[in-house]
Amino acid sequence: MSPPPVIVLVRPQLGENIGKAARAMLNFGLTEMRLVAPRDGWPNPSAGPAAAGADGVLDGAKVYDTLAEAVGDCVNVYATTVRKRGVTKPVVTPEQAASEIHAELGRSAYVFGPERSGLETEDVALARAILTVPINPEFASLNLAQAVILCAYEWSKQVGLSQPTVEELLPPAPQEELEGLIGHFERLLDAKNYFWPEPRAETNRLTLRNLLTKPAWNHLEVRTFRGILSTLERDKRDR
Repeated sequence: MSPPPVIVLVRPQLGENIGKAARAMLNFGLTEMRLVAPRDGWPNPSAGPAAAGADGVLDGAKVYDTLAEAVGDCVNVYATTVRKRGVTKPVVTPEQAASEIHAELGRSAYVFGPERSGLETEDVALARAILTVPINPEFASLNLAQAVILCAYEWSKQVGLSQPTVEELLPPAPQEELEGLIGHFERLLDAKNYFWPEPRAETNRLTLRNLLTKPAWNHLEVRTFRGILSTLERDKRDR
């Protein structure tokens, strides 16, 4: 099984973007960040708040002077860019890159360029392949964290991350309880002449029944409704 890929940010400009990238990484199980010549140095006080709890990723981030040093132990290097920049390389999607990474025994790296300009030709030349996200050609603009999360998500699909806990839903209330609720409503509405005039009474009762049986209320919801109706009845009697 291949080790998780590393995320390499080349000359990142804003601490906030580094923090957001760390958050995107940890969302999908990636923890190793490498920084190449960050513009404002490292550590950056703006990164922590933007990481929203992914402080472990930031604490473990390593800083390198050059991209070649940052990916020196990697056998697969993917340069994320929207264009080839004059370098002939295989071009893959995030999904294809993820499949290759899982099939490779060695360490792989996703490389992301500076926020404004992206990777330079020299950076792309170090990569084994170019990773390009299929995107709307009329608005081909992704921020750094978005690009990171797309790659991390595709990689995570093959590692079986736990799904969010699903709240256990109660079964629908039995028909007997619904009949009690419907009867309770009808009793209160009869007292208010809701079902008048008589020619419309049957239609109104049928509409009420359809309304109360359609949502598949569970027994707690039915009890809540009955409690509300009982409170309204009690308030009327106490006046």
